[in-house]
Formats: sequence, structure tokens, C-alpha cells
Amino acid sequence: MVSVSSAYLQAWIIGLIWPLVRVLGVIASAPIFSHNAIPKRIKLGVGIMLTLIIMPTLPPIPTFEIYSLQGLRILVQQLVIGLAIGFSMRLVFSAVDLAGQLIGMSMGLGFATFFDHQSQGQSAAVNQFLMLLAMLIFLSLDGHLMIVTAIANSFISMPISLDAGSINPMKIAMWGETIFRVGLLLALPAVTALLVTNMALGILTRAAPQLNLFAIGFPITLTVGFFVLALSLPGMLKPIENFIEQAVSNMHQVAVPLSPVVKN
Repeated sequence: MVSVSSAYLQAWIIGLIWPLVRVLGVIASAPIFSHNAIPKRIKLGVGIMLTLIIMPTLPPIPTFEIYSLQGLRILVQQLVIGLAIGFSMRLVFSAVDLAGQLIGMSMGLGFATFFDHQSQGQSAAVNQFLMLLAMLIFLSLDGHLMIVTAIANSFISMPISLDAGSINPMKIAMWGETIFRVGLLLALPAVTALLVTNMALGILTRAAPQLNLFAIGFPITLTVGFFVLALSLPGMLKPIENFIEQAVSNMHQVAVPLSPVVKN
């Protein structure tokens, strides 16, 4: 007869639950994995599968009571670490979304919006196009495998423990400027060309007031916008690749514990 003690059962549950919370935190915030088109049962199944694969490589896990204060603290800590790892990659896609928003508004396509299942809100057509482009680049670079590697490495650099360090919120907040920097950089060619076009239309309207600006301006800005966007698409490939690689580096930096402060 095989007997299982309560201590052994609790140790096995802890060894599964705490890593699973970190993995699910990444899945809930990382691009592709967190897409609302994927059923929640599939996400949970992927999280459990990744956790079972990673479990044999984990360092020793402390044996606290699950419902104790220490256990709840570790649970929250794992969730925050997972969300931070996925959030660092999410910034790149948010920057691409901002670039599409800037280009669409400059072209006059701000009214051409669709329901975005990812953000649960309205998104412009140019946003959707650039987001699909970024997702294809992300998958072509094996970005999904990079995220899985970052999860596995996080358990080594920041093991499950009360004294394993903590997330540096200021560093993550500083990464938020990537959204505006990258978004403006990607949208700069199209926005600049459309700005020159609007200035030319303004001068033309001033010189010939009888021209109907609304009748000729909208087709011209649309044509120039699509033309410049088509020309700038090949140039977007390398910047997006560089920003994805930087986001991968940020994911590994999230899992690095804080160095102790040395007082003189």
C-alpha cells in the first residue's frame, strides 16, 4: 500500500503552483500568448505544460504553508515577475500600435476603425496592418521561443524565495519611453511626408481660395500616405527587429535580482 503524507503532497503542490503562477503571468501579458483569440483553456494548458517541463530544472523551493503570509507573499511575487517579463515585450507592440495611430491620423484615416479583440477597443486600419506585420516579424525571429527561454532563465536568476530580490519598478517605468520613441521613429517618414503635403495644400488654398480643400485634400493625403507607407515598409523591418531584440534583453534584466546597497 502506497501512503502519501500531507507534507509530501503540499511540497508537490507548491512546486507546481508557484512556478505556474509566474508562467501564467507571462502568458497573460506577453504578445501572441495573451491574444484574446486564444481560448483560456488553451492558455492554461500551455502554462501547465511549460511548468511541468521547467519543474525538473528548478532550484530547491522553500516549503512554506500555501495559505500562510509567506506563501501568499511568494505567490504575489511570482505573479509580478511574470507580468513584468511579458510587459517588457508588450512595449514594442504598443509602440507599433502608436506608429499606426500617428500615420492613420495624419492620412485622415482616423475614422476607419475596427474593433480590436486584443485591446477590447477601437483600432484604426493602419494600426491593424502594422500590428500584423510586427507579429509576423516576431514569429519569424522565434520570439515566442525567446519568451519561453526568458521564463526558464528567470527561475535561475531569480529563484522562488522570499529573499530572491524584487522587481525594480523604476527600471520598468523607464522602459515605457520605448513606446513613444519607437512609435515616433517608425511613423516619422509618413508623418513628415504628410506634413509637407498638408503645408503644400495650405499654400495652394491660400493662393487659390476658390479651390475646395476638402474635395482635393483628402484624396491627396490618402494617396501620399499609402505611397509613403509602401515605401517605408522595407525600412521598418530592421528597426522592429532591433527593438524586439532589445525587449528580449529587457526580459532577462527583469529577472535579475536587485544588488544590495552598500553603505560606507
